[in-house]
This record gives sequence, C-alpha cells and structure tokens, in this order.
Amino acid sequence: MSRIGKLPVAVPAGVDVTIGDGQVSVKGPKGELHQHILAQVVDVKLDGGNVVVERKGDAKPHRAAHGLTRTLIANMVEGVSKGFRKSLEIQGVGYRAAKAGDKLNLTLGYSHPVVFTAPEGITLSVEGTNKVHVDGIDKQRVGQVAAEIRQLRKPEPYKGKGVRYAGEVIRKKLGKAGKAGKK
Repeated sequence: MSRIGKLPVAVPAGVDVTIGDGQVSVKGPKGELHQHILAQVVDVKLDGGNVVVERKGDAKPHRAAHGLTRTLIANMVEGVSKGFRKSLEIQGVGYRAAKAGDKLNLTLGYSHPVVFTAPEGITLSVEGTNKVHVDGIDKQRVGQVAAEIRQLRKPEPYKGKGVRYAGEVIRKKLGKAGKAGKK
C-alpha cells in the first residue's frame, strides 16, 4: 500500500471539494481548480472533512496512480487555501528586474531587455531589483513559470551570474590556470 496514497487529505474550512464525472473540483478563497482523475483506476471519496483516495486493484498502473492522485488533490486544496510561491534571485553586474503592469522587464546582459508576460492565474512581483516572486494557486504552473524565467539566463558555473532559484547553490568551476605556472 502506498504510504502517501493512503493518507487522507484534510479539507480546511472555507474550501469546498466536489467529486464527480471523473473530475475533482476544489473551490476556496483564492480560486478554483479542476483535476481529471482516472476513475477506472482509483476511487476518490469525501469522508467527513477528508478526501480519501483508494485504488481499485493491485496492478502497476493502479499503484502508480494512487499516490499521484492523492498528491494532486492535496496540492489543489493547499493552492486554493494558501497558494504557492517560488522565488528567484538575479545575480550579476547590471542584471536586474522591474515590474511594468503584468509584465516583467529583465536586464540580463543581452543587447536588449527581455520582457516576460505572466500567464493567466500567475502573479509576478519584484522585491528590490534582484528578487522575483512567482505566486499562484496551481503548483505546477507556478513551477513552470519560474523555470521559464530561470531559462532566460541560467546561472553560469564560472562567476555564477544569471537567474537562480532562491537558495539554489551553483557549483563553481575554477576556470583556466592561466600564467601562474609559467615563467
């Protein structure tokens, strides 16, 4: 039995979960999310104040979908009640970010500024000139948008310049030995 799949998902006050027609809908103070579920593989039931996911068999697809379905529902419940945030740091001389409406203007060492438009359901905010926060209710979309911003200028291994996740450690390389050994 899946250790993750068998845990019930607690539904906090103010969050409404609807199960039916191969879909789970979660509505809360921050918004509403829908997720398709594999009804032929797992059963999703509302038991009091908890959502319980049970698999219908012991075959490999049933075991694989058990924990996944439970985690997706748990992420939906957390997203509509608290929301998710990914933070990015920009490092490098002259590298900075500025907010203009729903767009993010990034100066990343290219000959032109990079303009990033936030997709629907995602909020971008800038703290200072070198911190960017990606907020939203859908965990997958928040992570995807953060990865797309990071991809605009990935951190390079020699000086560490670029866009990185907050707290990400970049292993630095030494570079050339140069003329230290020659005389």
